[in-house]
Amino acid sequence: MAEFPVNVNGFQELARQALPKGYYDFYAGGAEDQYTLKENEEAFRRIIIQPRVLRDTSRIDLSTTILGYPISMPIIIAPTARHKLANPAGEIATARAASASNTIMVLSLSSTCSLEEVAACCDAVRFFQLYVYRKRDVTANVVQRAEKSGYKAIVLTGDSPRIGRREADMKNKTVVPAIKNVENMWSTKFDQGGGSNIQSQANATHDPSFCWEDIGWLKSLTKLPILIKGVLTHEDAIKAVEVGAAGIIVSNHGARQLDYTPATISVLEEVVHAVGGRIPVFVDGGIRRGTDVFKALALGAQAVLVGRPIVFGLAAKGEDGVKRVLEMLKEELELAMSLAGCSSLKEISRSHVRTKQDREIRSLL
Repeated sequence: MAEFPVNVNGFQELARQALPKGYYDFYAGGAEDQYTLKENEEAFRRIIIQPRVLRDTSRIDLSTTILGYPISMPIIIAPTARHKLANPAGEIATARAASASNTIMVLSLSSTCSLEEVAACCDAVRFFQLYVYRKRDVTANVVQRAEKSGYKAIVLTGDSPRIGRREADMKNKTVVPAIKNVENMWSTKFDQGGGSNIQSQANATHDPSFCWEDIGWLKSLTKLPILIKGVLTHEDAIKAVEVGAAGIIVSNHGARQLDYTPATISVLEEVVHAVGGRIPVFVDGGIRRGTDVFKALALGAQAVLVGRPIVFGLAAKGEDGVKRVLEMLKEELELAMSLAGCSSLKEISRSHVRTKQDREIRSLL
């Protein structure tokens, strides 16, 4: 067995070698020109860390609490679809890695193992990601099953009334299996028309009419807290607070929806300021290093969600690959904290980073 790569980015090349081109492109690709896909990572590189020296960092505490659930680090697994395309064990392997790493997994509604199968496989703290369907009874069914199966929160994806234009899938004519969690709940057959069936499936099922006024209906289905994923502006952050969201995930869907939206790290602080500490704010998109996690925490995130690196680790090395991705990010974050003079997460502050905007303002003074 080949050795693990030295950093998370190395798993992407291993995944490229391990997967059929169509499946690799399905995971790796973004929407249209893929501007936002590149920008999600590039924006982190424009943020500079400002360390403090001569601090006691002989002990580093990375532990935190998310919605009351203690975890070992502020790094959790983002919802990503169809893990069996990456590895035959699918989401079960991912959940077991989350459990072993003592962190949270957000299971995608579009999973290839059912939510019940994932719940039964280990004792990881799990959240459940939700798209709202045109057939509201199908949505109600999966929400209530998730609560019954011990999931601790619902993560409502708000940026997908339709699916973005993912041209790699169209070129590859990628065909994906039916969504396990709603299998046999549709009478419609989804024809890819000679191309990919991903867009036809989603656009025939997602409810484009679902809006802020409907959050009350969703809350009536469950006692679970609801986080809203896909927020990129202060206006929507305020709306999320007003409708009673338990948290916000600043996300552009891994750059897979609307291209030329901002990199998530570039708007994180805007959302944090709008929320004003009333509910926790999280961020995903482009996180590839422990220093990226550090920067996100300094700009106000309570934790980060990691998507593609998890899938690439799964494709390359199965459950062990997912565990190693999480370990690498945790080890890098611990080192970054030590070198920046922070012995605990609460010591990471806004003064530890300087953004491009900060530097521009200073140059004018």
